[in-house]
Amino acid sequence: MRISFYAPLKSPRHPTPSGDRHVARLLIQALETQGHDVEIASHLRSRDSTGDKDRQARLKNIGEKLAARYVKKIRGKPKNQRPDIWVTYHLYYKAPDWIGPLVCEALNIPYIPIEASIANKRANGPWDLSHRAVVSAVNQAECVISLNPHDTHCLPETVRNWSLPPFIVPDPIIAKRENWSQCRKVAAEQYGLDPHKQWLLAIAMMRPGDKLESYKVLSKALRGLPDLPWQLIIVGDGQARSEVEATFVWVPKNKITYTGQLAAEELATIIPACDIYTWPAVNEAYGLAFLEAQAGGLPVIAGKTGGVPAVVSDGETGILTTPGDPVAFAAALRSLLTAPVRRRDMGKSAAEKVEAMHSLTTAGHRLDAILATSRKDYIEPGLPLLDYAKRNKTL
Repeated sequence: MRISFYAPLKSPRHPTPSGDRHVARLLIQALETQGHDVEIASHLRSRDSTGDKDRQARLKNIGEKLAARYVKKIRGKPKNQRPDIWVTYHLYYKAPDWIGPLVCEALNIPYIPIEASIANKRANGPWDLSHRAVVSAVNQAECVISLNPHDTHCLPETVRNWSLPPFIVPDPIIAKRENWSQCRKVAAEQYGLDPHKQWLLAIAMMRPGDKLESYKVLSKALRGLPDLPWQLIIVGDGQARSEVEATFVWVPKNKITYTGQLAAEELATIIPACDIYTWPAVNEAYGLAFLEAQAGGLPVIAGKTGGVPAVVSDGETGILTTPGDPVAFAAALRSLLTAPVRRRDMGKSAAEKVEAMHSLTTAGHRLDAILATSRKDYIEPGLPLLDYAKRNKTL
């Protein structure tokens, strides 16, 4: 199947690291593993962060021109080279899709948003134009694919909604996990860590707002654990690094390590070497780092917020606490720091769950099945959707 792919918030081709771009690239990779031909249809960033009505009108005008140009280009191609479907990733009021709906209407192909949300409180406000564009796009959609279950409550009941569990490429981490003792030795030497203590890992960009608030909750929680032998490893960097470091200034230098931003290969080594993944997740969507940590065999302690429960099973692969509550977070940390057997059992369950439900391969099969139904030409003519789903175990 030929797929036109568009991410109005952040182009997947942009070099600046971003969780949103990472997810977009994973989606493209998952589609390509199923043999689909994916083309990035546009790099237009439609984001308006301030509610500037004039900016939204300008972006709408640019989008309409780009849509017309794209349709003209596609109509000049042979039919077997034209897209079968249009997929838009991350559709919301600050970053509407001004291109895809027009293209799909002109070419008579299905329009499918992945991770779409509607914020009705934005109607008649500064983002009204963008909000109405999102509502219109969702109503036009053949279906919506949701990575975050938290977003589905705002979707119209008339829109068919499929769930797609968040996913990663776990293989590099799994390979390292099989030799975790070597990973621990390397990490201990590289960062001056005490292998006899329990290593707490946090991976997050250092940005003002929710990320910084999460760091503050973590710092307050750790203040309640002065009697336990832990070391904190923080992976990440960003414009709020000085504020983050100020938050942990009370921690003795031999109990905290800042690695800065790490490449994927370095992450695959540090994750299995640790004991617990810990992140308060203030207003977190779901966080791929939770999946990466679990793939490495780490139990997770996190705030029960947003889509986090979709990737961390409370009591099975980790512990979810009241959002923003450092006392509850500290209690959860203490419960695992003092229970090594429970900690290891949770880590084992976490790794098994990621491999079974959150891998690139699993996501690729599920996406393939959803797109097949949306095209209304099933893999085998006349095969009912339910039978197709049972056969592929993806819907």
